[in-house]
Amino acid sequence: MGFTKYESLKDRVVLITGGASGIGEEFVKAFADNGARVAFFDLNADAGQALAKSLDGSARHTPLFLRCDVTRTPDLRTAIEEVRHKLGPASALINNAANDQRQTFADVTPDDFDSTMAVNFRHIYFASQAIVPQMIELGGGSIVNMSSITWQVGVPELMGYASAKAAVVGFTHSLARQVGQHRIRVNAIAPGLVLTEKQQRLWYPTAEKVAEVVNSQFIPDAVMPGDIANVALFLAADDSRMITRQTFSVNGGRA
Repeated sequence: MGFTKYESLKDRVVLITGGASGIGEEFVKAFADNGARVAFFDLNADAGQALAKSLDGSARHTPLFLRCDVTRTPDLRTAIEEVRHKLGPASALINNAANDQRQTFADVTPDDFDSTMAVNFRHIYFASQAIVPQMIELGGGSIVNMSSITWQVGVPELMGYASAKAAVVGFTHSLARQVGQHRIRVNAIAPGLVLTEKQQRLWYPTAEKVAEVVNSQFIPDAVMPGDIANVALFLAADDSRMITRQTFSVNGGRA
């Protein structure tokens, strides 16, 4: 099976949050494979450094990894400015960092709630705030925000996460209207179950568990990280130049 390569991404600066593992890791690989100058943030320094090293030599540009806790807004802003200093202004921002930790509704404290919002939504707001001036300087750009179908289907153990991911869609719509005049596109991706290593290890450890989800889809194949990366590539490339304020569900037609 062959996939599209996007010439318009070559040599452009692409910033990815939460890029050391899971879907984020696939984003880093995919954009590097398309010749972009990739910078990515993550808390896991070992995984981030290993990923960057693994692409050294094979990618047109070795990705730049910076350890960053995106929930600490001053640190996030500092890291974004460091990327600008080292690579130049960003033409694409992939707001991917998230944590779908399950929670018991009755036990959630205000601190728990605030932490959930910080990692799943707040950083998206402030990373975008910091990047928009760079894109205005460039004459355009693309922001891709990671949402989820959880807020649409209702998952009891993910109330905080689902609330944050619903907020992502509202923010996407509003920001798209705000920055469209500058030819900045803002879209969201709302995956269903994506079979990352973490998902299989923590929540779907058996073939039977995975089959329960796949059987609810129209397409009888598991959604993989690469399927999400392919959508992000398209949304970041010039091919999608007139697409904004949209949310793309990638779930195999899950009912």
